[in-house]
Amino acid sequence: MSAFKLLAVPLTVLAFAACNPFHHEPSVQMSAADATLNSRWHANLASPATLAGAVQMNGSASMAPDSTGSHTIITVDLANATAGGLHPWAMHLGQCGDTTDQGVFGSMAAYSPLQVDSNGRATGTATIPIETPRTGDYFVVVYASAANSQTVVACGNLASPTR
Repeated sequence: MSAFKLLAVPLTVLAFAACNPFHHEPSVQMSAADATLNSRWHANLASPATLAGAVQMNGSASMAPDSTGSHTIITVDLANATAGGLHPWAMHLGQCGDTTDQGVFGSMAAYSPLQVDSNGRATGTATIPIETPRTGDYFVVVYASAANSQTVVACGNLASPTR
């Protein structure tokens, strides 16, 4: 019984230290990456129905603030495109297929054409010197080529971040 009493005191002290009711860790820790994630807009890209059977590109796009919050980073990932293709793209104000397209967000010069690799994939990034919008309608559009910029081969409406 004496050995039990000798062990009981150190075990009680150890248990109290492990379960210290006076020490509190923050229940949720946020990082700058989390803040950016909560301000990221997303879109799924798809070819218009009018091109069914001819072109079936797909992909994704996003819009988010840069680390300083003073610029907007727009990214696009395209798949199922013709290898070797070169496709102009941009983000616009408005919605895909809508007749109220309000033009390119930023300067068209910021959007380098998408170069499709041998696997039919292309990626692109544009940095626009404008703060990321919090509201509005935006879409990312991919065109057939520089010579055929009237033909949309993929488009996606950006969904605003959930708050």
